[in-house]
Amino acid sequence: MIIAANLKTNFTRKETNAYIAELDNFVKSNSVSQEVLVFPAPSSLDDNATDIVVGTQNAYPTKEGAFTGELGLVHLEEFSIKTILIGHSERRHIFGETQELLVKKFNFYKDLGFKIVYCVGEPLAKREAGKEEMMEYISAQYEGIDTEYENLIIAYEPVWAIGTGLTPTLEDIEDVHTALKEKSKAPLLYGGSVKVTNAKEVLSLNNVDGILVGSAALYAEHFCSMIQFAQEIENN
Repeated sequence: MIIAANLKTNFTRKETNAYIAELDNFVKSNSVSQEVLVFPAPSSLDDNATDIVVGTQNAYPTKEGAFTGELGLVHLEEFSIKTILIGHSERRHIFGETQELLVKKFNFYKDLGFKIVYCVGEPLAKREAGKEEMMEYISAQYEGIDTEYENLIIAYEPVWAIGTGLTPTLEDIEDVHTALKEKSKAPLLYGGSVKVTNAKEVLSLNNVDGILVGSAALYAEHFCSMIQFAQEIENN
């Protein structure tokens, strides 16, 4: 399974390094075989001697250049970053990233062989409009994306559940994941108010290959518990 933490705009570089070190110690001391990913804030990227995969939350599709406020490939190469989060709902809805831009990012980093965690999901209005309209909305987020890319991971995140404490029912999560598995055989993570109290149930669902955790991952102890849940499920 894949257990991923999106730290968003939290933690300084010093705090992030301590966080990653704590996770690394837990993974090694407990012989964890699950894949653990951490996406720090851009200013907190660093050289981390760890078995944990450290990725970037965002980067522009360029090596370098006149793109104020953006990271380019040179900044990722400095720290040997080869994993990127693309299409997160906050990038889509707060920063207005279009499908056209996301496809451009996807293809740029795909051509470089990056591991790509590509996010899809729906706002509450689309969910309430019924399954057919909801799935049409999500399907549009697959347009232009190579769903057979070997280093692709897809994360389904219902937008209305992110940071709200609201979560779809387990049946709803399994239903959407089953439908999305028909679009791509890539590992499929669930994200949206995942926390230590519901992670084990979510990880146990059919067609759920892992979780993408936001605010609840800021507590290293809680995130380690989620990693342990995944390990126990795989061992049983």
